[in-house]
Amino acid sequence: MKRVLAMALLLAGTALGQGAERTPVTNYILKCVGCHLADGSGLPSAGIPDFVDKVGVFARLPEGRAYLLHVPGVIGSSLSDKEIADLLNYVMETYAGESLPVPFEPFTADAVAGLRATEVGNVVKYRRVVADKLAEDGIEVPDYPWP
Repeated sequence: MKRVLAMALLLAGTALGQGAERTPVTNYILKCVGCHLADGSGLPSAGIPDFVDKVGVFARLPEGRAYLLHVPGVIGSSLSDKEIADLLNYVMETYAGESLPVPFEPFTADAVAGLRATEVGNVVKYRRVVADKLAEDGIEVPDYPWP
């Protein structure tokens, strides 16, 4: 696993050095894998949520989609709106599993721009608001490692 990750980082760095456009996989490796790991399992004991079969629930609500845009690794990523949309779609398609709503409305650059402009305040508190709203609709919300 470490060897695969090291090779992926090497290839990503080489592609970036040649001016190639970064793919969602490359952006996941560069921006997300440090916390959520290559398999999306996160580090719950360190406060990093697990994506696997869980992250898709947030795509069900506009507030959940806004939450995803405001987690620190996304809002502080320096990626363009299109890159973030592509990255979030990759995360949903790769890790959400059965938690992904059907039909799934993919993120777009325009939607990302609007959601980024939404003020959510403290993202941990905002996640609790989103979780309560999902629970009211009978949707199981993944555990959250933050107090």
